[in-house]
Amino acid sequence: MSVGLLGRKIGMTQVYDADGAIVPVTVIEAGPCVVLQVRSKEKDGYDAVQVGYDDRPRGKASRAQRGHVAALGGRRQQSGAAAVAKAECEPKRFIREFRCADSSHGLQVGQVLGPASLEGVKFLDVIGTTRGHGFTGVMVRHNFGGLGASHGVKRVHRSGGSIGQSADPSRVFPGTKMAGQYGNERVTVKNLRLVRVDNDSNVLLVRGAVPGPNGGYVVVRRSAKNRS
Repeated sequence: MSVGLLGRKIGMTQVYDADGAIVPVTVIEAGPCVVLQVRSKEKDGYDAVQVGYDDRPRGKASRAQRGHVAALGGRRQQSGAAAVAKAECEPKRFIREFRCADSSHGLQVGQVLGPASLEGVKFLDVIGTTRGHGFTGVMVRHNFGGLGASHGVKRVHRSGGSIGQSADPSRVFPGTKMAGQYGNERVTVKNLRLVRVDNDSNVLLVRGAVPGPNGGYVVVRRSAKNRS
């Protein structure tokens, strides 16, 4: 898997393609992303690149968060231990790792990534967190039609109805559609066509919809299935 980018969903709009047709696109601010760590199989057991996005104010960052990106001169350095490479940047709010097949990615700690790293890529996978709706009933969560509401029916119009059998099997089967948490889950939308790249403003235009609200964090990577 190649190294992707972290960003934020800005919103949706429409643009014209070369043939004059309207294309619905999602605007994504992708970067600038800073390489925070480069993991290797010899040291960490696997090859990966850790990337951070969106500065966190130093006053709201813990010492561990600040020490993750900059050398603070702790006891480890004072004892003469080998210094670990730091990006020497501001603490980041959004940090993710991208697994790599090997260490041939050529990235160094502290390197800044932007939309230019996706040059030549035609299709993307975008990972986001859907909008959360809290605890909802079966009609909202699973699109149930509800029970009858004619004269004489008890006030159970929006209930889920029966959920199990009697003595045999005397249990509720896993996966039964019931009320519960709706939304706020990780969703990957695959094979979205990359329409336009603006390196100056770190903006990507991707055809179609992307999960999550405007302003939500997203992960953008090269499509895992469509490499054309």
